[in-house]
Amino acid sequence: MTELASVPVTVLKGVGEAMAEKLARVGLETLQDLLFHLPLRYQDRTRIVPIGQLRPGQDAVVEGTVSGADVVMGRRRSLVVRLNDGSGALSLRFYHFSNAQKDALKRGTLLRCYGEVRPGASGLEIYHPEYRAVSGDEPPPVEQTLTPIYPLTEGLTQQRLRQLCQQSLALLGPSSLPDWLPDELARDYRLAPLADAIRYLHNPPADADLEELALGHHWAQHRLAFEELLTHQLSQQKLRESLRALRAPALPRPRTLPARYLGNLGFQPTGAQQRVAAEIAYDLAQPSPMLRLIQGDVGAGKTVVAALAALQALEAGYQVALMAPTEILAEQHFMTFQRWLEPLGIEVAWLAGKLKGKARATALERIAQGAPMVVGTHALFQGEVRFSRLALAIIDEQHRFGVQQRLALRQKGVEGRLSPHQLIMTATPIPRTLAMSAYADLDTSILDELPPGRTPVNTVLVADSRRVEVIERVRAACAEGRQAYWVCTLIEESEELTCQAAQSTFDDLGAALGELRVGLIHGRMKATEKAEVMAQFKAGELQLLVATTVIEVGVDVPNASLMIIENPERLGLAQLHQLRGRVGRGRAASHCVLMYHPPLSQIGRERLGIMRETNDGFVIAEKDLELRGPGEMLGTRQTGLLQFKVADLMRDADLLPSVRDAAQALLARWPGHVSPLMHRWLRHGQQYGQV
Repeated sequence: MTELASVPVTVLKGVGEAMAEKLARVGLETLQDLLFHLPLRYQDRTRIVPIGQLRPGQDAVVEGTVSGADVVMGRRRSLVVRLNDGSGALSLRFYHFSNAQKDALKRGTLLRCYGEVRPGASGLEIYHPEYRAVSGDEPPPVEQTLTPIYPLTEGLTQQRLRQLCQQSLALLGPSSLPDWLPDELARDYRLAPLADAIRYLHNPPADADLEELALGHHWAQHRLAFEELLTHQLSQQKLRESLRALRAPALPRPRTLPARYLGNLGFQPTGAQQRVAAEIAYDLAQPSPMLRLIQGDVGAGKTVVAALAALQALEAGYQVALMAPTEILAEQHFMTFQRWLEPLGIEVAWLAGKLKGKARATALERIAQGAPMVVGTHALFQGEVRFSRLALAIIDEQHRFGVQQRLALRQKGVEGRLSPHQLIMTATPIPRTLAMSAYADLDTSILDELPPGRTPVNTVLVADSRRVEVIERVRAACAEGRQAYWVCTLIEESEELTCQAAQSTFDDLGAALGELRVGLIHGRMKATEKAEVMAQFKAGELQLLVATTVIEVGVDVPNASLMIIENPERLGLAQLHQLRGRVGRGRAASHCVLMYHPPLSQIGRERLGIMRETNDGFVIAEKDLELRGPGEMLGTRQTGLLQFKVADLMRDADLLPSVRDAAQALLARWPGHVSPLMHRWLRHGQQYGQV
C-alpha cells in the first residue's frame, strides 16, 4: 500500500487545482498532511438536548416544532422562529434570510438545529443555527462521534475539510502511515500506536472527555505531542552533531592577558563568573567548536566573562567577533571593550550597517588584515566581511538572531576550514522548559549571582491619572543628586509614533521641570546623536533621560536610581525586567514606577503584579512563558522557531526529559527512523538538521 506521505491531495474526490492551491497555503499537500491537520476543538452533536435543559453558552442539538415565524423590526430586521418540544420553547434568530426561507419555516414543521444558546429578549435564542427539516416516521440519526472543528484558511469550509479528512482516514492502513517510533520505545514511554491516535482525534467517540481534549491532556494528543517534540529534539541534536563534527582552533589557556585585565578592572569577579569562565576556558581548549549559552540576570556581569573568553583567543593570536542585535548595544560593547582592551595593547575594530563609504571600506580592510577584536551588529554576518583568523564569535541576545544566522558564522572561520567557537549571551533568562527545547543544541551556563553593590529595585504600580505626583517624585530624586529615566513604550507597533510620543513627553517634562537638564533618545536619531546623549547622561550632565525602549539593554549608569515606564502593559515581562535593570546599579535604593493606563485586563494586572513581587528574572521568565507562549518570548516570529502543530511547550513541559532520552536512544539504536520523522514534522518549517 502506498505511503500517504507521497499521495497528493488531488487524488481525493472534489480536489481540483484550485482547491489544491488553497490547501497548499496551509501546508496541506499530501494525505499525510491532512491526517496531521488536527481539530482545534470539538462540538458534541451526538445527542438531542431537551429545550427545557438548555443553558446559556451551551452548544447543543435541539429538535422541536415551529409554532411561529415572524419578521421583527428592531435595530436590524430579523426573522424570529419559535420552536417548542414539550419541555420548553426557544427562538431561532436570522439576520440574513430570504422569503423562500421564511416560507419554508412554516408552523408545524419539525426542525433539528445546532448552535450556541444565548439569552435573548424573550428567553433563550440561537443566532443563525445550522438546521434542517425532519420528515417521515424515522428521524435521521444524530452524529455518532464528536464533530471536529479544524483550523481553516480562506476559501475552505469546515464541511469541506471534514470530508477531505474523512476520505484520507478511509485510506489509513497499517503500512500507509508508518509508525517511526519503534515498539520498544513506544512501550517504554507508554505511547499508543500512531494510527489509533490519529483516528481518535479526527473522530472522538460520543463519550469522549471533552474537557480532557480541550486541555490537551488526552492520550491521543499526548502520543502526537511526544512524536513532534521528539522530532524537534532530534533536529537540534543533529544540528549539534554536525557542528561538533567540525574542527575548531584549540586555544591554550592564557597566561598573561586575563591577569592584566582583571588587575585593571578594579573588582574581583563573583564566584559564578569564575565558575562560568572556567567552563568556557575548558571548551575553548578543545579542537571541536564550543556552543555555549550564558544566561545571566540583568547586571550579572556576562560581559566580564565574555571578555575573559575573548582574551583566551586573542592571546593565542586569533581574532574575536562580538555581535549585538542593535546599534546602540553594539556601540556600548565597542566602548566597553575599547576601555578594557586598549590598555592591554589590543586594537578594537567597529562595523555596523550605518558605516558607509570610506569608513566602511577601511573597517572591512582592517578586519581582513586581522584586527584582533571586532565589535558590530549583524552586519558582521554579511558576505563581504572577511576575517583572517576568526576563532571565537560572541553573540549577545541570541533570541534576536535566527539559528540560520548563527550557522552563517561557520563560513567565517579560519581559512573556511576551522569553525569558530560560539559563545552566546542572553540577559533574558530562558525558562528551563524552553532551554531544553529551543536551545537543545547548546551547553548552558548560568550566572546566578549578582555582583556586590547591586541593590534590589523597589517596583510600584501607579495609574497615569497620578502623573503630576510622579513628575514631583522625579523632581525630588534629581534634587538629591540622583538621575532618572522616563521610558515611552511602543504605540501599536509603530516606531514613528513612539518616537513622536517620546518627543512630546520630552517637551512636556522639560516645561514641567524647567530647572532640570533633560535629554532625549529614540530610535529615529542617528547613532552618533544617541551615543552623545548617552555619554552626557552617564557623565551626569543630564539629570533626566526621556527614552524609548532603545535603552533596554546594556546601559550602565550607577547614579540613576529612578525609572518611570509609561504604559508598561504594552510590553512583555522580560522586556520590562530588562528596562528595570537599568536602575539599581549603584548603592542607592532604586525605584521603578510602572505608570499604567486603567482599566487593566485580568492578565495585565497579573503580569504587572509579578513585576512588583519579584526581581528574579527566571521567575519572571517562567511566568512570561506561561502568559504569552514561547513564540513571543523568543522573538520567534522572526526566527521561525518552535512553530508546533500539536505540542505546547507549557502544557507538555513534563514530557521534555523523556523526549530528550528517547531522542538519544533513537539516534543510537534506530538512526534510520530519524529522517522520515523529520520529513513528516519539519518539512514546512525550518529544517534545523540541514546545516
